[in-house]
Amino acid sequence: MNRYYPVYPYIGVTQRVVSTPITFPAQHQENQPGLEWAMQPRPIFDYAGYVGNSKLKGQVAIITGGDSGIGRAVAAAYAKEGANLMIVYLDEHRDANETKQYVEALGARCILLAGDLKDPETSKKAVEQTIKTFGRLDVLVNNAAVQPYTTNILDVSDDQLENTFRTNVFSLFYMTKAAMPYLQPGSSIISTTSRVAYEGDKNVIDYAASKGAVVSFTRTMALSLIDQGIRVNAVAPGPAWTPLTVSTYPAEHQLTFGADLPIGRAAQPFEIAPAFVHLASNDSAYVTGQVLHVNGGKIRYT
Repeated sequence: MNRYYPVYPYIGVTQRVVSTPITFPAQHQENQPGLEWAMQPRPIFDYAGYVGNSKLKGQVAIITGGDSGIGRAVAAAYAKEGANLMIVYLDEHRDANETKQYVEALGARCILLAGDLKDPETSKKAVEQTIKTFGRLDVLVNNAAVQPYTTNILDVSDDQLENTFRTNVFSLFYMTKAAMPYLQPGSSIISTTSRVAYEGDKNVIDYAASKGAVVSFTRTMALSLIDQGIRVNAVAPGPAWTPLTVSTYPAEHQLTFGADLPIGRAAQPFEIAPAFVHLASNDSAYVTGQVLHVNGGKIRYT
């Protein structure tokens, strides 16, 4: 039986306590980026204690990889803050439709696009459909990724390397280029990088390298777009209970997943999503070119 670590979103409000697992049962999924509906236990992507404050009211966001994991949590948080959504995903139709139903129940409008972000046409279609449906685009969240488990560089095939960088890095260029004609002063671009961009990880060699590229992309584009009033930032999560995790590591890895963190456990997606809200809202109007580290107490990297 799993142990649980209580989280108190509001001190003294016991009815809003959320219990998050400290440990997880062994499990592995073969295909990336993984299926949320097949995970045991399911990730916690939202909780009742988070009440929106209209920080994104009337805005429109595109979230890549928004069907599950951190992307789903961001979708729920943005919906609570008043944003309408375009969710781009690969082929996880059940997860995507669950997310759509959930955010629509929160009062947001949501459209879906299944497509491979390695193809620049997918980014163009996503933006075109967003503008056709909502008439505007305010926030771009580059979140989709793959993470091959590879412990030896000799095992990183040319095909794998190209797939990792086309998915994790090229897609940032494709999506940003497609979105640029519609972004206005006050708009923001937020990408998901990782703690491994700073400290490395011998088990995900090409993934770690690609996430380093995301950091450089973020800092460079922040400088490039600052005169247009467009902010560019990133979030660097630590270990999180998502489909990408169970489709990356061997089954037994989950038994101790996140146990080495100072906080003693992996994150749930709902604990990472507020960083994306902060970076999309006027709360961070003076913030650009930065990476927020949401990693359970690991050394903060600059």
